[in-house]
Amino acid sequence: MSSRDGAVGVLLAAEPGRTPRADARRNMERLVEAARAAVAEIGVEVTAHEIARRAGVGIGTFYRRVSSREALLEAVLDEVLAEMADLAADAAADPDPWHGFETFAAAYVRLRAESCGIREAVGGACGPNLDPVLGQIQEGVRLLVERAQEAGVMRADVAWQDVPFLLAAVATGPRTLRLRAGDEQWGRNLRIVLDGLRAPRSQALPGTPPA
Repeated sequence: MSSRDGAVGVLLAAEPGRTPRADARRNMERLVEAARAAVAEIGVEVTAHEIARRAGVGIGTFYRRVSSREALLEAVLDEVLAEMADLAADAAADPDPWHGFETFAAAYVRLRAESCGIREAVGGACGPNLDPVLGQIQEGVRLLVERAQEAGVMRADVAWQDVPFLLAAVATGPRTLRLRAGDEQWGRNLRIVLDGLRAPRSQALPGTPPA
């Protein structure tokens, strides 16, 4: 199944009637791809008109393919979270614990940019339906962290619960203190975080891990 089948399949299945034509599927694929890119670049305030423009379709086609902007964003969120869970499972199979964790961390940060804020933007429509996949991601992070610690390649005083917060902090806005972020600012931030997680550590962490 391709990376687009998740959200595209869900949205096409929501359309009543006959099997969608090939051009309808192509338009849906463009809309999903455009929505993911737009959320990562602009944020969840992106409009239906902007998504349609990026997809190269008219606003009429947008609303023929999806019932609402919120429905499209919700399908995108489901797809991105499923990809995160799959990435964690793939990383756990890497024979090199640190390489597996590092690969997951980079992909997670990128995917998080495509989903950040969507759950709130759709007004909680996702609700508890996301609990299973969020649990899978949590469990994946825990296994990756513990595997790296058992191999002696990650500092032992880091709780696995620290890691999602650290990775969330990697994403950055375009400006701060009158400074403009570099083209690969998130990559620089991630490298600093990863280097800080690698063993051996130099100083003990203050406070207690997240609950």
